[in-house]
Amino acid sequence: MTNSAVLSSIDARGVARVTLNRPEVGNAYNADMVQGLLAAMDDLARKPELRLVLLTGNGRHFQAGADLKWIASVSRASPAENVRASHATAEAVDRLNRLPVPTVALVQGGCFGGGTGIVAACDVVIAADDAIFSIAEVRWGLTAAIIVPQLSDAISVRQLRRYALTCERFGAQEARRIGLVHEVVARDGLVAAGEAMVARLLENGPVAMAETKAVALESAWGGFAAETFEALVESHARKRQSPEATEGLASFAEKRPANWQR
Repeated sequence: MTNSAVLSSIDARGVARVTLNRPEVGNAYNADMVQGLLAAMDDLARKPELRLVLLTGNGRHFQAGADLKWIASVSRASPAENVRASHATAEAVDRLNRLPVPTVALVQGGCFGGGTGIVAACDVVIAADDAIFSIAEVRWGLTAAIIVPQLSDAISVRQLRRYALTCERFGAQEARRIGLVHEVVARDGLVAAGEAMVARLLENGPVAMAETKAVALESAWGGFAAETFEALVESHARKRQSPEATEGLASFAEKRPANWQR
């Protein structure tokens, strides 16, 4: 369905295309997109012919982070509902990270907040030269707890400490320098670069790639155990209902500086 928050298809080669599809809001994620990602991965897991996943975003931006209107509504819900929202979001990123097939993200325009966690969870990231990145959660009194492990793997703890604390925006070449992006191409060459990478990956043994990826994750931050996963979810949910987050989300809605900026 073209009006779904996430579109998914698979071709004769076993290459699946998963597309974030809320272009009117920069593909900002909400409950529909999170559930759409989980449903797409459930569906693809049942397809024995699956060889590779290509992740894209419709429209001007790849993924502009969380839909802060949705986040504000979740923050006012019950603690249990708040935890469920964090759990589903964390599961979507974690399952993407652990998919036993190669994952390739093609990034254009904005890639903010949770979007950086999504690309950090992919095996190969190709960015257009107009891509802009920001790990922006603390700007609104929130934390990026559920994507910190994947980002630590991608850019190192040292770079994470800078960019997750400053919320500064950085371009595609800087993203490549710190490890979030592997390749930068002209915007009009993004699709072709993705196809070239897909062709390269399809030359390799699927079982060998799955085993290599699994071994790599054993020593990665993102290869955490279930107990760590639940602790990250609890931390993420708890912070969203804190007074600081309430003020940060209010400042966004009211288009004013948060009280800690005065």
